[in-house]
Amino acid sequence: MFRTLRRALCVAAALLLPLAGTQSSALADADAQAGAGYWHTNGRQILDAAGRPVRIAGVNWFGFETANHVVHGLWARDYKSMIDQMKSLGYNTIRMPYSDDILKPGTMPDSINHDGRNTDLRGLTSLQVLDRIVAYAGQSGMKIVLDRHRPDAAGQSALWYTASVPESTWITNLKALATRYKGNSTVIGIDLHNEPHDPACWGCGDTSRDWRLAAQRAGNAVLSVNPELLIMVEGVQSHNGTNGWWGGNLMGVAQHPVQLDVANRVVYSAHDYATSVAQQSWFSDPSFPANMPGIWDKYWGYIFKQNIAPVWLGEFGTTLQPSVDQKWLAELVKYLRSTSAHGADGFHWTFWSWNPNSGDTGGILKDDWQTVDTAKDAYLASIKAPGFGTGGPGPGPGPGGPGGTTPTCAATYTVGSDWGGGFNAEVKVTNTGTLPLKSWKVTWTWSGSQKVTSMWNATHTQTGATVTAVNAAHNGSLSAGSSASFGFGGAPGGGDVPGVTCTAT
Repeated sequence: MFRTLRRALCVAAALLLPLAGTQSSALADADAQAGAGYWHTNGRQILDAAGRPVRIAGVNWFGFETANHVVHGLWARDYKSMIDQMKSLGYNTIRMPYSDDILKPGTMPDSINHDGRNTDLRGLTSLQVLDRIVAYAGQSGMKIVLDRHRPDAAGQSALWYTASVPESTWITNLKALATRYKGNSTVIGIDLHNEPHDPACWGCGDTSRDWRLAAQRAGNAVLSVNPELLIMVEGVQSHNGTNGWWGGNLMGVAQHPVQLDVANRVVYSAHDYATSVAQQSWFSDPSFPANMPGIWDKYWGYIFKQNIAPVWLGEFGTTLQPSVDQKWLAELVKYLRSTSAHGADGFHWTFWSWNPNSGDTGGILKDDWQTVDTAKDAYLASIKAPGFGTGGPGPGPGPGGPGGTTPTCAATYTVGSDWGGGFNAEVKVTNTGTLPLKSWKVTWTWSGSQKVTSMWNATHTQTGATVTAVNAAHNGSLSAGSSASFGFGGAPGGGDVPGVTCTAT
């Protein structure tokens, strides 16, 4: 509810469950990394192709649903450096909102800066840019959920269809995207429609507004062309007189579950927000925030707790300015279940948003599109989850290989964008030995007068032209063969790529 303002502003700017019994022999190899292949559900968990539990822990990166017809921020950053930064912060999935406009032939993106960045996107249509983002995300070991956010760029719709975008177009376009990425398990699912709300109903039987029936029609259409995808189904606003957030009311699932032709594909998705989006009665309850777990249980948490299906909190966010919002987010994170205590047996989630230009929530990034809002990011630390393997071969044995007794690491330095007056770069650190790393340090010396102007996911010192970067608290520990990345901005641009040295402990 009350979400038009946020969307308009966006335009302008306790039970462990058994693993699945059937496993793919090709992917059940002990060396395969979690998340491989397509995913399916088993009770309240999502499992990968080898039957291993996985947890979606990510961010929303919006823009394809707006008049820009492309993710926002590419006027300031290279898309690869953006994805690298997401991964380095510990996010493993991107929810990618779009509108049906991007499926119109010849739709071109707007507001992409090609001057020293995003050069491989020049001349591409919106769908072709999406292809590049999907490809790089997969290469980086991240997953993507496509989110049909709006029928067109003009704004959110209560129902899944409008006069200009009928249900037939909605389903045709869902099938087109499912076909486009068939065989590419980077795209693990489709969120059928964002935030159905009044007059949408759940289980009322009126085919013109019963969202549950529409989700079955669309879900089966998607699975008819790509039976491996997860089908994400959001809630509605009101059910039997009980009102909630747009898309956040899943009370109807208890009596009217979504039933698809392919088993083990449904993931229910809720949205939940704080007072920076809108007031709700529960925020002024004298027992707040202790009352919140009961509220969440009623609207959507029961689905997880009763082992009906996985639950994905597809959107939640706040400016984090009011103290009530801070209490809300702390309580919500606790409710979602920490990864350290529960592994992948918890609620799935994607935070709203990565973008800083969401009017009533802000984002993980600040307005410069580079600096991390460390306060927000810190709230999410306990529910972040491991990333997913890219399927490529790991580093070969070096001095720290079989029989080695000293931790070793290597680092690579890549310039993401350079506009003359400044540049952005990423350094990827890899554990090249067989022993785990407790921490790492990377050093390089520039040949020119470059200075670090900002750095994320590491701390640094600079003496003259020599820079020493040390891991942050969350990315110092690396198992054998695994990697972490940090990024930075510097000035001036135009310098050579220096040699880098990595030291491990």
